[in-house]
Amino acid sequence: MSFREEGGDNGRGDLKKPFLHTGSWYRMSSRQSSVMGSQILRDGSISVVLCVLIVALGPIQFGFTCGYSSPTQSEISHDLKLTISEFSIFGSLSNVGAMVGAIASGQIAEYIGRKGSLMIAAIPNIIGWLAISFARDSSFLFMGRLLEGFGVGIISYTVPVYIAEIAPQNMRGSLGSVNQLSVTIGIMLAYLLGLFTSWRVLAVIGTLPCTILIPGLFFIPESPRWLAKMGMMEDFEASLQVLRGFDTDISVEVNEIKRAVASSSKRTTIRFSDLKRKRYWYPLLVGIGLLVLQQLSGINGVLFYSSKIFESAAVSSSNVATFGLGAIQVVATGVTTWLVDKAGRRLLLIISSSGMTVSLFVVAVAFYFERIVSENTRLYGIMGILSLVGLVAYVISFSFGIGAIPWVIMSEILPVNIKSLAGSTATLANWLTAWVITMTANLLLTWSGAGTFTIYGIVAAFTVVFVSLWVPETKGRSLEEIQSSFR
Repeated sequence: MSFREEGGDNGRGDLKKPFLHTGSWYRMSSRQSSVMGSQILRDGSISVVLCVLIVALGPIQFGFTCGYSSPTQSEISHDLKLTISEFSIFGSLSNVGAMVGAIASGQIAEYIGRKGSLMIAAIPNIIGWLAISFARDSSFLFMGRLLEGFGVGIISYTVPVYIAEIAPQNMRGSLGSVNQLSVTIGIMLAYLLGLFTSWRVLAVIGTLPCTILIPGLFFIPESPRWLAKMGMMEDFEASLQVLRGFDTDISVEVNEIKRAVASSSKRTTIRFSDLKRKRYWYPLLVGIGLLVLQQLSGINGVLFYSSKIFESAAVSSSNVATFGLGAIQVVATGVTTWLVDKAGRRLLLIISSSGMTVSLFVVAVAFYFERIVSENTRLYGIMGILSLVGLVAYVISFSFGIGAIPWVIMSEILPVNIKSLAGSTATLANWLTAWVITMTANLLLTWSGAGTFTIYGIVAAFTVVFVSLWVPETKGRSLEEIQSSFR
């Protein structure tokens, strides 16, 4: 497998055009800022934040897809007469679709731009939710879930890359963490609305994020680094100017990006064999390792089937507890968004994975004792509370680092000339692992709750070791500095 990297600037703009060419308004504004520039557009940080908030609708859709199956399991299974295995297939099909989307995501984002790929992702998401809403049997249900997954697979790669490429160096970690914060908001909304609405109405509500995202894409600039790579220098400088503010001198950043693009343009073709070079395999190893370990710790299994887990833990109001879990996840991820550019990526990852390890083993112990003591004893009630506390601590620990930071690091460390290939590979690995976890979680929990959480705990312990030995600190460094450090 290979892809073209045109060797010079000449003709690049003719070969690859943005799918959504909405540059005219910001080119005009950058030239006439003294007359037409509003305070919002003149303030670079506000302009970047607005762009991030618009594309964050994609991860909200992502989260809503993840959270949908938990509050709807009993109702869908009853209405459509699904077995546990069939509902497990339904839950995991979004991961199958996401794997297909992940394979295509890098090339789509490379050839038609970051905004164009988000447009392509939004359409199957909307169709998928409508298919689920009107399903009369499992076939429409499964088809809708696959379509949702395809869109989510593209979103999961494109949004963190777009945010990393538009964010200023001192805000990149915090803005990049908005991606995962939005995912948790989507999950929480699915849990909350699932308490009050039927599964069909909830599916219709699921169309809203992408329905709003589509018109929003017409009002934000394309990634300046992608425009520079395509040789569209006028659009590149205009996009960067509106993102940094019209009163900001962008000449240093422009020259730095141009040098990085010129360096990456020397090779015309990148193949899998080139990934053997350290400048490529090391960042790819770190990116894939973090994204795989993120899923192997069992988070999708916990979130997809949290209501069932709470029922097993003898919690009476399991759906309400599930919503509380989602709300806690949002708060914890919000704290990470604030801390990531202050404390650094590595420290938060180590704290996060250490907390997950302890929490998962606590839950495993609680589930073990619940199996061997009588339901009428005080100890049984204590173990139910302990398992609830452990699950909450696990979600907080996950949200504190492992949830958000692997996507931030993946978007930061991959060299620009292999980003589409390597990014697709890393995203595919993440979704493949997520599919395995989602497909097996329900069956594993039926087998043994204690055994399931012990397995997840061992993976979390290994994550501590992996981060300590392999993951570099990227705080306070430009994308070009990070990527050149692997040479």
